[in-house]
Amino acid sequence: MPSARQSSLRWSNWNLLLLVPLLMLVTSWFNTDGPRVLGLPFFYWYQFAWVPVGVLCVGLVYVKTKDEPVVTGKPDLLGVDDLDEGAK
Repeated sequence: MPSARQSSLRWSNWNLLLLVPLLMLVTSWFNTDGPRVLGLPFFYWYQFAWVPVGVLCVGLVYVKTKDEPVVTGKPDLLGVDDLDEGAK
C-alpha cells in the first residue's frame, strides 16, 4: 500500500539550469573594484547583471516543465480519505 505522503518533487534535466544563478555566490571570482560601469565597482554591477540571468533561467525552467506530469506510469492510488487534511 503506498504511503499517503509521497514526494511531490519532480526531476527534469531542465532543473540543471537552476544551478547557473548560483555561480554568482562565488564572490572570490568577482571581488574586485574594476572595471567600473557608470561609476559602480565591478563587484556591484556584476551582481546586478546576474539578476536578469537568474530570472531568465527560472522562467525557462518553469515554461519547459510546467506541463509535465508529476508522476508518470503509475495510477493515482490516493483515495478521498487520504486527501482529507483532518484524517490521521
